[in-house]
Amino acid sequence: MPQVISLQTGSARRVLINGRTVMTAIHKQPVAGPLPVLPLGVSGDEQADLSVHGGLDKAVYAYPSEHYPLWQAARQAAGLTGIDETLPWGSMGENLTLSGLLESDVWVGDLLLFANCVLRVTKPREPCYKFNAAMGFNTAAKTMAQNGCCGFYLAVQEPGSLQAGDSFELVPGPRSMGIPESFRAKMFKHQR
Repeated sequence: MPQVISLQTGSARRVLINGRTVMTAIHKQPVAGPLPVLPLGVSGDEQADLSVHGGLDKAVYAYPSEHYPLWQAARQAAGLTGIDETLPWGSMGENLTLSGLLESDVWVGDLLLFANCVLRVTKPREPCYKFNAAMGFNTAAKTMAQNGCCGFYLAVQEPGSLQAGDSFELVPGPRSMGIPESFRAKMFKHQR
């Protein structure tokens, strides 16, 4: 049964990216114990740019733990050895690090039934320059686009609470648009 490996939140803060100071909340940190999950996301989590993250349709960001070895290898290939070699959970900016559920298993409208809340799959994540900066190399967004390892956003269907270790059931929705297909359509620009 799929489960939450880790639960993360983060605060918006100013960081220097390509010579500019920008707001970002991509740096998520694991939290212990259950946290409330409300219509706009996990309690204590912030988003810096609500035009691309957050809101009702992007309240929670989930990412498969199975992709972390790919990012460790990509960072090593980019010469980033010795810096966060283990890549702690939350490094992709996700709230939920999941095990047992890949993008290929998920369709827009599917439900994730947890013991204390229900989340609905809405869309894939689109990487940006902030993701490149967080990963430490300028082709991270392109790597995500080429490999389809994007994770997915969730709306809060039924508020409640979540914590690391929670298992859940995937309940199929209408199955008209898969996350991989939706992601490929959006990421064409990054693959050039």
